[in-house]
Amino acid sequence: MSENELLDEVDRAIDRLARVKAEIAKAIYGQEQVIELALVTMLAGGHGLLVGMPGLAKTRLVETLATVIGMAQKRVQFTPDLMPADILGSEVLEEGADGRRAFRFIEGPIFCQLLMADEINRASPRTQAALLQAMQERRVTIAGADRPLPHPFHVLATQNPIEQEGTYPLPEAQLDRFLLEIDIHYPDLEAERQMMLATTGAGEVEVGAVLDPDGLEWLQRLVRNVPVGEQVVDTILRLVRAGRPESSDDPGLAERIAYGPGPRASQALMLTARARALLDGRLAPSSEDVAALAYPVLKHRMALTFAARADGVGLADVVGDLVDRTVAR
Repeated sequence: MSENELLDEVDRAIDRLARVKAEIAKAIYGQEQVIELALVTMLAGGHGLLVGMPGLAKTRLVETLATVIGMAQKRVQFTPDLMPADILGSEVLEEGADGRRAFRFIEGPIFCQLLMADEINRASPRTQAALLQAMQERRVTIAGADRPLPHPFHVLATQNPIEQEGTYPLPEAQLDRFLLEIDIHYPDLEAERQMMLATTGAGEVEVGAVLDPDGLEWLQRLVRNVPVGEQVVDTILRLVRAGRPESSDDPGLAERIAYGPGPRASQALMLTARARALLDGRLAPSSEDVAALAYPVLKHRMALTFAARADGVGLADVVGDLVDRTVAR
């Protein structure tokens, strides 16, 4: 793609994304940063984990995204008795009119473009693991046969805090498959007022499709063509490597980290920084993008030592120190 072609494509993308954000804002109030991070996840071609207390519009956000982007969406309510076959599908033995018996595969809800895994941490680890191959390889293997998933394919999972009764923490291998972990907090006063008035009246706000799956894939290809300066590349590498105890040059910081982020964190920061720049109407990402995305990219790919937790240190503190040490702004 030539420079002029890239500029033309970026201009088209900026206009289209502005319309997407405006349409989503009709239904989601006061969560601008959450909307931005969810869109960044989709533009970067990844999966997102939405974490927050019940009633903070996590489910509504996913449904709104599916409508505005025009994706075929299915929802799975994760519960302790959910089985892997309830997500992936299963083979059933059928008898034809001629008396012959044959197995027929019945697709599960994972065969869609946007899977909403609602309250994912309420299912058992065995069921949670059913998503691993699908999230990484965009296909599932059932009864020895590989079955490709539709394109594009994204998982947006919602999760209640693990301190709540009846929840299971997600294993590290699955957490690493999520591009971003997005925290959803309570709305501010004005946003809550607007939400209360809009959702308790006689009418209901409706949103329409602005994109379609082909349009989303076009944007995802464009994101990968967004140029990244050498300074931003070096910043990403410094940040991620500083979060690993064995390669950190700060002994005090290293003592607080049990394990650090792997190479997927570098890849995630590179893609999401490009996507954030495009979403913000810029041609190339900056160190500010890296700083803004550091916490949602790193928090679920790191763990604190017991001593750090005992001292009241949080992951936000550690990631903040990493950003201060490595990201020049």
